[in-house]
Amino acid sequence: MSTKDEHRISLLQFWTTRYLLILCVGLLVIGIISTYWIKHSVTEKRLGMMKLIAEELADRIVDDEYGRIRIAPTLPRLIASRERFLEPDSKIIVFVISQNRQILFKPKGFPPHVSLPPSLFVPPNEESAVETITGMNDDTLHLVKRKIVSNGATIGWVALLLHEEDLTQNKEQMQFLIIMLGSLGLLGWGVIYLLTRKLSRPIKEVADAAKQIVSGNYDVALQPDVKELELYELIDSFKEMADRLRQLEMMRTELLAGVTHELKTPVTSISGLIQAVQDGIVTGEEAKEFLQICTKETNRLQKMVEDLLDFNSLAVGEITVRKERQNMNQLVQEIVYQWTIGHEENRFTLRTHLPDETISADTDPMRIQQILYNLLNNAKQAIGEEGTIDVFLRQQDDYIQVDVQDNGSGIPEQEQHLIFERFFRGAEKKHRVRGLGLGLPFSKMIAKALGGDLLLTKSTPGKGSIFTLLVAK
Repeated sequence: MSTKDEHRISLLQFWTTRYLLILCVGLLVIGIISTYWIKHSVTEKRLGMMKLIAEELADRIVDDEYGRIRIAPTLPRLIASRERFLEPDSKIIVFVISQNRQILFKPKGFPPHVSLPPSLFVPPNEESAVETITGMNDDTLHLVKRKIVSNGATIGWVALLLHEEDLTQNKEQMQFLIIMLGSLGLLGWGVIYLLTRKLSRPIKEVADAAKQIVSGNYDVALQPDVKELELYELIDSFKEMADRLRQLEMMRTELLAGVTHELKTPVTSISGLIQAVQDGIVTGEEAKEFLQICTKETNRLQKMVEDLLDFNSLAVGEITVRKERQNMNQLVQEIVYQWTIGHEENRFTLRTHLPDETISADTDPMRIQQILYNLLNNAKQAIGEEGTIDVFLRQQDDYIQVDVQDNGSGIPEQEQHLIFERFFRGAEKKHRVRGLGLGLPFSKMIAKALGGDLLLTKSTPGKGSIFTLLVAK
């Protein structure tokens, strides 16, 4: 394994780690916002509560009979009971100040030497006022003041002081927030771990199967029993690819054997025949016949080599296509007629069906001839000495369609999806006809280069086949 591969991590580790980081950052942001909101909410709520306490105290300490401030002995107990509505540890510092700014009440045990903030002795402008002040130790205090009114006149005010931390803290809500965020973090990480594990399992199986294919083992076992559409398509496509590769490997093996046989047979025949002529074993007319056979076998060898070269050239895009405006009625008729001249000794029937209207297209006539010649040769091989071949020319919406139909042996159903694979030759054909299995793949590549296609429209064993050439207009 290379150094580069050693630094790679698994899909499960990659996504769970990054999701955990993203989750932590997200929960941290949510926690900060929630903490701020809780503090703001608690502050508003407790300031409102302090206003109510100040209002109650201002009403309780007024002597209605004499219209003056009266501090009852029960006032400290009243203050203690009202503190329960706030945080249990919060302590409210309550002062009652007269109109002439004298302190009439302060908490028991309050240090006498502590300097009080000046704003404490400033009467509120309104009936109730809330201020944020700075204490002697630079700590933040919240001051709530409430006027003491008797017979419509202000006779003093109640001042409540509470430290910032006592006002904003809410242990229960913060504990709940921490527990909630922690639970969400664990739940989110657990969910993404399980989902990523489920997602990575079929991907890892596909990766392991790919390693098997690299090592030459095409019999991979994959179970496409997944509910996710993308994963199902990945596994199904990979299995199909593995099957195609296995078929291509089989065809490659057969090709090597076939090419060896196809080339070795004429070479051996030519060598033997020439040797017989050179050694004087045959003379006269028989020697001429032997040389004619050699010439025939040499031409066949040349044709095989040309097929290989042409197919390779088209596969790498080196064969040019020269399109020009063509009368398809006339072109198809001429191609069929020229092909018929070379098969006049046969007893089969060849019929051409052309439409009444003239069909024109921008195409390469030489390439069309190559394709139709190959289809006609295949049809001739399928029908044998007797039979019928029909050629139909039709016009479709975007294409011009040429059908070559025969009533020959047809193609077995299990071979129909392989006929356009390079070097494939059917089980029956390889025993009757010599060749490399490049005719149909070569013709299909030419058809695509012309902007069309070549299809097997229909084939029934024992009843014949229909091949369709689509030519772009």
